[in-house]
Amino acid sequence: MLQQQLPRIVLTDPNGSSAEVLLYGGHIVSWKNQRKEELLFMSSKAKWKQHKAIRGGISACFARFGDVGSVEQNGMTRNRMWSLDRDPSPLPPINDHSSIDLILKSTGVDLKTPRSFELRLRISLSAGNLILIPRVRNTDNKPFSFAFSLCNYLSVSDIRSRFTEQADAITFDGETDRVYLHSPNKIAIIDHEKKRTFVLQKNALPDSVVWNPWNKKAKALPDLGDDDYKMMICVNSAAIDTPILLKPSEEWKGYQEISTVSSSYCSGQLDPNKVLHGFQ
Repeated sequence: MLQQQLPRIVLTDPNGSSAEVLLYGGHIVSWKNQRKEELLFMSSKAKWKQHKAIRGGISACFARFGDVGSVEQNGMTRNRMWSLDRDPSPLPPINDHSSIDLILKSTGVDLKTPRSFELRLRISLSAGNLILIPRVRNTDNKPFSFAFSLCNYLSVSDIRSRFTEQADAITFDGETDRVYLHSPNKIAIIDHEKKRTFVLQKNALPDSVVWNPWNKKAKALPDLGDDDYKMMICVNSAAIDTPILLKPSEEWKGYQEISTVSSSYCSGQLDPNKVLHGFQ
């Protein structure tokens, strides 16, 4: 199936920003600012076909834990067709935002030990930011626990050429695959060359994952171009260290907001503290 054949919803903002959302996987495959600059990374070798997860953009990953603590299913939400959610209550409408509500209901083949659930996702666009509100409801008669993450592939300038002098900042000079437990609720991704900063805010998603495969591993991934790693960074908002337990009829709700702000050089460096705390 070609990219153009996948059903999608396009969100637009009066200021000119836009986002494209696929029903397949509830996947955000494009987010452009008012200058029509693409803010998300999509792999040049992404598999645009059903039953395959798409590399890039923003997607939700839901993993249910079995009775002995092992993950039975990981990422199945990314290769299923979602539906429009006609009744997203109890979430109120968001003023001055272009938004879409999606829902994915469990089927009999989802889990080895069947547990029924509903996964909802609200995606809202406004000038300069993109908000995601995921919700998981236990529609079964027994409790279950799960892990959850929002996988954010962000578009950056050549990741090899950036630098920073702050001791508390993460820099990239090789393969990076790190899980940060109980990470800050505000995270800045500073792109020195583009003088642009992504500010990621999250709630009920206490952990973070930072990933870049670098050159050797990129060549080993069939759905990633050899040089794609240079222009991407994957930063996930996650709840993976402590499983989320839901009793029957209970619902969990997360929150993530990504915004962009202009950055400027100051003696050859940027201050992450000003980015993290200076923009409300």
